[in-house]
Amino acid sequence: MGRFFRIKLRLRRFLRRHSWVATIVRSFTIFSVAFGGAFGFISGALSPHSGYDPNSFAIGVSFLFALACLWIVTLGIRLRLMRKRLRTVAMHNEAMADRNWELQEAEQRASTLFEAQDDLIVLRDLDGLITYANDAYCELAQIPRGELIGSTATLNVLEQGDTALESNGTRVYDQKIEGPLGPRWIAWREGLVRNDAGAPAEMQSVGRDVTDRTESERALAEARDQADAANRAKSRFLAMASHEIRTPLNGIIGMSGLLMDTQLTPEQTTYVKAVKTSGDALLALIEELLDYSKIEAGKIDLEHRAFALSGLIEDITELLAPRAQTKGIEIAAYVDERLPTQVTGDAARLRQVLLNLAGNAIKFTATGGVALIVEPGIWPNEISFLVRDTGIGIAPEAQQRIFREFEQADDRIARSYGGTGLGLSISDRIVRRMGGRITLASTPGAGSTFEVSIPLARADTGEANGFTVPDLANQSIMLVAPHSIEASLISRRLQRWGAQTCIVSDANVAEALLPERSWHAVLIDHSLGAPAMEAFANAARLHAIHRIVMFTPATRQELSATETAMFTGYLVKPLRASSLAARLTASPEIAAPSLAMPGLAIEAVAESAPAAPVPAPPHKGLSVLVAEDNEINALLMRSLLTRLGHNVVITTNGEQAMESWLSARSAGTPYDLVLMDIQMPRLNGIETTKQIRAHESGELAGQSTRRTPILALTANTLVEDRYACFEAGMDGFLIKPLDREKLEEALAGLAAARHIAA
Repeated sequence: MGRFFRIKLRLRRFLRRHSWVATIVRSFTIFSVAFGGAFGFISGALSPHSGYDPNSFAIGVSFLFALACLWIVTLGIRLRLMRKRLRTVAMHNEAMADRNWELQEAEQRASTLFEAQDDLIVLRDLDGLITYANDAYCELAQIPRGELIGSTATLNVLEQGDTALESNGTRVYDQKIEGPLGPRWIAWREGLVRNDAGAPAEMQSVGRDVTDRTESERALAEARDQADAANRAKSRFLAMASHEIRTPLNGIIGMSGLLMDTQLTPEQTTYVKAVKTSGDALLALIEELLDYSKIEAGKIDLEHRAFALSGLIEDITELLAPRAQTKGIEIAAYVDERLPTQVTGDAARLRQVLLNLAGNAIKFTATGGVALIVEPGIWPNEISFLVRDTGIGIAPEAQQRIFREFEQADDRIARSYGGTGLGLSISDRIVRRMGGRITLASTPGAGSTFEVSIPLARADTGEANGFTVPDLANQSIMLVAPHSIEASLISRRLQRWGAQTCIVSDANVAEALLPERSWHAVLIDHSLGAPAMEAFANAARLHAIHRIVMFTPATRQELSATETAMFTGYLVKPLRASSLAARLTASPEIAAPSLAMPGLAIEAVAESAPAAPVPAPPHKGLSVLVAEDNEINALLMRSLLTRLGHNVVITTNGEQAMESWLSARSAGTPYDLVLMDIQMPRLNGIETTKQIRAHESGELAGQSTRRTPILALTANTLVEDRYACFEAGMDGFLIKPLDREKLEEALAGLAAARHIAA
């Protein structure tokens, strides 16, 4: 069947192409049939043997006439159908013509678009021969299109960029091409395309001139590198400026401290204190500038260590208490018992932020007090630190501005209270670096509340609470104190422990309330006055199990032995939760220690703040080598070490220090400690330390030698400077201005490690 249809199809195509042949064949066939039929009919009718019958003849003629009519009708119907089909074909041809015209127009537009396109477009076959190239490509190649088509011509590549392959198979890369107007960067996209059905695929390359973008990116990269270099230079400049400022500042603060230990007149003491206060203020300014520089340079690193939350907050409160008590205001802390005892985070940075906020609160508060409250945050593992004061407040329009660099609420406040305006900016950046946020709510004249919310996860250290929370359910406790921040926080803590509390600000009213019930404890503030306190204590003997007096370290000497005999305990403000719990659970038979006894001041201070261990003066001093090129600092080091009972040798550069160390080593009397300044002429402290460590490592193993401890004396506080000290072989560092207590701690630890008799 397929062969028959192919033959028929070919025949129709032939006849359609040669219509005259079809006309001749059709005419001949019709003539032959008509002539044959008529001739046969007439011959048969006229034949003598035909048996002519007129009736039969008429019937035959009628039958033939009917067939002719049927044939004519059939031809008419067929002709009508053919005309209808012709009209349909004509309409279809017209539509196809329109479509063909549209396609030609689209092809012409596409060709014009390709030619006018700024992008480079080139097609190559599988053999690499160019089959198409637009005007932009021809212009860049500087070759006419006629010469490009069919050739393997390529552009002159000056630099090849990185190549990437996309998921759809498109290859992307950059090239630096030599062009008529100079080198140009072209971003290419290459992929296989199929233009005609049945034809092989071709490689289509489309390139876009990205010279401006590339140059901009390179300019931005250079600008970024220059900015980084400028930041590094700024950091180094601040470090050098800090070093140069800290060096004389070390002499100012240190010498003023030594001068205060001598016999001075009251007027001289005032002047010396003013000098030391100015030096401390300048040191605080330098620390803020260095912190700001580190944050700007992105060099602030956070630690993730476990620390005690309550201990940190109470230490901050006690550290700021003397400043607050000097201004006649209160400072108190409260840590919610729902919070974990140990959390993981950067305790040093958190301490810096809270010290800054609480210190500002004290500075801007004249009456009332400052509260540091720690509560659970709104998100899991989030802790909120609220610093609330009753100070001057901040105007609404200044509440956002004060978090910017070198900004304060207004010029009047800046003139009245001083400051650089960097503290809040540094705190805000540290908090954001820790993943938290800092907010402010303030009313002018009514105080401010800074809230710091930071995610701090619970630390699984396995350590228990520092104290046992007492069960004070159904116990009544009276607080006889002025309505203040600390009294409200003490009452809040006691209520959390289950106690029923009441705060009474008048001692006479409190004395009248004593007979109403049995009191587990009464706490009276020493600020109410000695007569009122004594009268209330006498009345409370019959009604209260625990009678506790609260005072500040500055007022502890005002209590007499007769007054303290009426109380069963005492607490030093600001109160620690552990101290309050211990007093409320102590045996009531134990009387309070006499405040007139020696050592009470030490015990009271121990409750107020954990003092640093004070080493006993050694009976046999250490042999200390000091390498310091500044004469004033060298004199300060000699004076401090001599007062502590140590033997000191001073050298002014690294070469002298090395010679002195070698001489003492060879004489069999090595130094017990070397205090090495980092920046010295001829040979700096880093190189001197490396030479000492190299000499120690090169000594014979059989000799009984020990490693000489070396501490850096440096005014540089950058992290890389500290790393350089440790890499050189130093055992630690002391920051200038030198802290006498830290120096004593370092020497005491060294004496204990060397088993030197004390």
